[in-house]
Amino acid sequence: MISLDKLISIASPPLAAKPRDTLENTVGGSRARLAEIDFMLANKNGFYAFEGALHVFHAPDFYGNSNELSLIEWNSLDLWRGQYGDLTEGLFFFAEDVFGVQFAIQNENIVSFEPESGEIKQVAGDVEEWARAVLSDFRLLTGFPVAHDWQRRYGGLPSGKRLLPKIPFIFGGQYDSSNLIAVDAAEGMRYRGQMWQQIRDLPDGAQVRLMPLPAH
Repeated sequence: MISLDKLISIASPPLAAKPRDTLENTVGGSRARLAEIDFMLANKNGFYAFEGALHVFHAPDFYGNSNELSLIEWNSLDLWRGQYGDLTEGLFFFAEDVFGVQFAIQNENIVSFEPESGEIKQVAGDVEEWARAVLSDFRLLTGFPVAHDWQRRYGGLPSGKRLLPKIPFIFGGQYDSSNLIAVDAAEGMRYRGQMWQQIRDLPDGAQVRLMPLPAH
């Protein structure tokens, strides 16, 4: 897995110790794709890359000392995905970009999940192809340019936080540092899930009242 090995090599130190079990034994989904995630996490159990723009979640280890949410916690219906009802059924989320756009296994493929619109798009056929796509187009797939500019202005993006637009992108908000705040990743997903519930059945041009932003 040449591209996956390269992505692992340029990433941060691991977020947790060696996984205590394989995902194939703990979650449902494509066994082939889960085995690829297991390979990645066995080599580096969770990491950040591209100045924190890409976050790969870690698998639970034996010690439980990580301050980060694990893959299992992140995929819990009680954390944020319950806000989306059946929309996230069959998805196993393993990574995210700086804006909280999720990467997930769906059947045999790797897809992205846009939390504002609920749109699901195929990104790759397997994890190696996903890593190749991220390496070749990291500016688009991780949000690196905006993450870099935001951190240049406001300081390093804290661990466990993602950038949330004050004016949502779906409503014309700009991909600009001045429109972004750093919020807890799960809180940001819950916020966008609640927003998605409000707008999913509205016609184009309908007026929407924005909810108060999460604490930041």
